[in-house]
Order: sequence, then C-alpha cells, then structure tokens
Amino acid sequence: MAFLEEFVGTTPVSVLVNLLDMLLVWFVIYKIITLIRGTKAVQLLKGIFVIIIARILTDVLGFDTLGWMMQKIIDWGFLAIIIIFQPELRRALEQIGRGKLFARTNMQEAEEQNRLIEAMTKSISYMAKRRIGALISIERETGLSEYVETGIPMNSDITSELLINIFIPNTPLHDGAVVMQKSKIAAAACYLPLSESPFISKELGTRHRAALGLSEVTDAITIVVSEETGAVSLTANGDLHRNLSMEEFEARLRKMWFGPEPETTPSSIWTWRGKKNG
Repeated sequence: MAFLEEFVGTTPVSVLVNLLDMLLVWFVIYKIITLIRGTKAVQLLKGIFVIIIARILTDVLGFDTLGWMMQKIIDWGFLAIIIIFQPELRRALEQIGRGKLFARTNMQEAEEQNRLIEAMTKSISYMAKRRIGALISIERETGLSEYVETGIPMNSDITSELLINIFIPNTPLHDGAVVMQKSKIAAAACYLPLSESPFISKELGTRHRAALGLSEVTDAITIVVSEETGAVSLTANGDLHRNLSMEEFEARLRKMWFGPEPETTPSSIWTWRGKKNG
C-alpha cells in the first residue's frame, strides 16, 4: 500500500521527469553499445554479464565461498577495466570533449559504406576486365540463410582481394554464388534458385537466371559478371540491369544498398520485367 500511496501522490511533472530520466538512460546505453559494437569491448561486456549473473546465483544457491570470489572480481574489476581499456577510454573522453561522441557513429557508418562500395567496385572491375565469371548476392530485408546453408560458410570481412580470389577459375569456391549478410561474406559456392520465366532472353546464361530467380523470391541485390563477355549486371526486385559501365554499376549499387537513386538512367541499360525497355 505504501507503493500505491506514493504513486498516487506523484504529480504529472514528476512522472514526466522520471520518464525522461529512463529514456535518457536507455539512450546512453544504446549509444554505448553502438560505439563498442565490432570492438573487443563487446567480449568484455559479455564477460561482465556472466560474472554478474554468477554473483546473483551464488546468493540464491548459498555458495558463500564462490560468492566471495565473485564479489572480489567485481570490486577489483572496475580498476582492471580502466587499465586494460585505457586507450579506448581516452579516445571516448576526447570525443566527449570535442562534442563528437554521437556524431562519430554516423561518420563510421558512412566510412564503412564507402569501404564496402569501393571493395565491390574494385573487385567487379578486376573480374570484368579479365572475364572472370562472378555471382554475388547481398541480403537486405529478406533473409538468405537457406541459401547460405547450401554453400561453404566463411563469415569473412568483405574485401576486394577475397572476392577476386573466390571467383578465380578452377578454385574450390568459384562455382556458385557468394552471399553477403550485413558487412560479411556469409558463404561461398551457394546455390540460388533459377528463374523459370519464359520471357528471359536466350542469350542469358545460368548466372543471370539464378540472379533473376533470387530477385523474384527475395529483395536481395545480385551482381553478375559474365564469363563470356565480361559484362556487368545487377538484379533486384525482378529487374535486370545489363551492360553497366563501372560508373553506372557503382551508382546503382550505392542507391540499392545505401543511398539515393541516381538522377539519370543511362539509355544503354536494359531493364527486364518481362520485356526489354528502350
């Protein structure tokens, strides 16, 4: 009843202040998690959660000795964290001093997007010039896990050198598709569903049919490099954009993956949706 009386006695202003207080706490926690994501501090955070849970369990189960050990770890752990992560903490404090703590996340995201686009453009350009066939699918909203399971797991960072090496002829992984999830190469040598549409041009090979087949059942972006001509194509949402120059490829890939749509559509591009336009 004491809790109820205290709740009834609160004013709208105090309720609003408490709500704002909780929202700020969650916002700070969210920003901290965003900042440490992808760094070794994530593993530290997991370890801290394990120790805290273990400490609670020792109290519940009555393990006094183990509980004393866990408590000592917690008591001295804060000092250990300061010593081990001194460089990271110093950089974070510098960001706060410059007022750029939260702007840093957006800047890192833009840098990562540019890195991915550069890696894709460099690898596709290399393979197109040498007529190295390639098939690369990029996951968006619809999951591609069922296709990842058909290939060889990799979970590797996306680099132009790795992509080129995968598709070099007569290597173990060159036959099939590479599937990307987020900023990782999830798997190579994957099997994609072939389109059975009767409207596809007869000159298109298996790679183009697989790219179109995947675009018909998912929202994935698929890149195709023709082994016969070296031509670069993109598929998404049932559309096939053929014979792209590297400038057109980079602009369209950025638009589909991250950024705004290009202002102009070159007349040399074919758009397939049951017929050839232009």
